[in-house]
Amino acid sequence: MDIALTSASLVFILVSFIPLYPSSHWLVRVWEFPRLQLAVIIALLLGFQCWWHASGDMPTISDGIIITGLFISLIYQLIWILPYTPLYKTEVERLSPEGVKDTISVLSSNVYMPNNDFAKLIRHVRHKRPDFLVTLESNEKWQSGISEIENDYPYTKFCPLENLYGMHLYSKYPFEDVTLRFLIEQDVPSIRVKVKVNGQQVTLHFLHPKPPSPTENTYAKPRDVELTLIGREIASTPGPVIVAGDLNDVAWSPTTRKFKKISGLLDPREGRGFFNTFHAQYPLVKWPLDHVFHSDHFVLINIEKLTSIGSDHFPLYTELGLKQ
Repeated sequence: MDIALTSASLVFILVSFIPLYPSSHWLVRVWEFPRLQLAVIIALLLGFQCWWHASGDMPTISDGIIITGLFISLIYQLIWILPYTPLYKTEVERLSPEGVKDTISVLSSNVYMPNNDFAKLIRHVRHKRPDFLVTLESNEKWQSGISEIENDYPYTKFCPLENLYGMHLYSKYPFEDVTLRFLIEQDVPSIRVKVKVNGQQVTLHFLHPKPPSPTENTYAKPRDVELTLIGREIASTPGPVIVAGDLNDVAWSPTTRKFKKISGLLDPREGRGFFNTFHAQYPLVKWPLDHVFHSDHFVLINIEKLTSIGSDHFPLYTELGLKQ
């Protein structure tokens, strides 16, 4: 028991600090994702260590080092995830719809390309009536499967692909300008659109970069570069801005924090919750991969993780109000 407990403790102390190693390889960067799960496991190991030594011999110097290492690791993990708990101050003011004149709502959904449950997404669209719907991992099959909503969304931009990176945008607002772009990788699209809301131009970016993983990109650099590039573009963009999509990164990662700092955008989840949109089927594998960020021209009206549509992601619905 003592050997197993010591070995497990050393492993989780190590993985806590692996992301500090300056590498973008997925074996390093993947440990940025499960910080909540790591915190829970480390807390349990710390409790077992204290119980084991309280009921037996006095801890040795090496035992003390391990217990201290677990404690530091736990604090380190909690520091990263604390902003996404109600214990932290909110970054965005929340108002009721009655207190806002102009609103913009976005429903972002990674549909999971092999999924065929079109009706569940359509029901969410009919119920929430978002101003913008963006589907990710959507192909020709999904374009056809939800085509009935096009009567309510006369303005569209489609990029159906069979590589898990297709993207479809549906809008109730007419486009002042819409651009389909392949910023970093030739098979990974993003969409930038400009619309007028009560005479004010609003710029929206819809993104879905590849994650660092053994089946996608071995290194996180393409994702990191895309987010940095978009962040710099936003920093020089006048007026209200919204960014939505599956960034294949968690809200608390250094990359996303850098993106926020460069762009100056705000995160309506801070002080409110994790809004874990992935994985929809595995209860113990949960983290926030789908995001909405916005400039300080907006207040929050509602942010909500919707029920499953048969995908590995939950849809994310956000309604924002333009400040007067």
